[in-house]
Amino acid sequence: MFLACAAAGIVLFANGMGAASDLVPKQTFASGEKITVTVDPADKPGVYLASDTQVTYDCSISGDAKLAKTPDRRMIEAGDAVWEQFLVINAPAKGDYELTCVNEEKATVRYGVGRDSYSVVTGVADGMITIIAVSGAGLLAAVAGTIVVLVRRSGARKRLAVSG
Repeated sequence: MFLACAAAGIVLFANGMGAASDLVPKQTFASGEKITVTVDPADKPGVYLASDTQVTYDCSISGDAKLAKTPDRRMIEAGDAVWEQFLVINAPAKGDYELTCVNEEKATVRYGVGRDSYSVVTGVADGMITIIAVSGAGLLAAVAGTIVVLVRRSGARKRLAVSG
């Protein structure tokens, strides 16, 4: 029983960890390029940049969507690039929006859109809680089952000893 619950907790945790692969920007673009991004507020999209040097950027998005700075910057390593999330996209509704980012410096910069890293951290924390809760419940059920079996065996032995 405990092993089954522990295995279920691990599977549920692994599903939460799989969300981390969504962080890597799926759609990338160069400075000054205008791209159309499909934004679903439920996906909590973020804007990332990859650059060898520090750059000053200016990004804009069409429609009623807004760009907001992240409280701190998070790094994600993918292949030969290190992506840094610096903005989140707050869109009122699911739809297509035009996104443009430019930088003043003459540097090699790639921009990208991926999932907000803060939402994935929450998913990992939820996964940790799930694995502990499910495994704990399995352990309690196994202990309770063991106690019931021991009490019943003890009663059966006493009845046999009296009748025997």
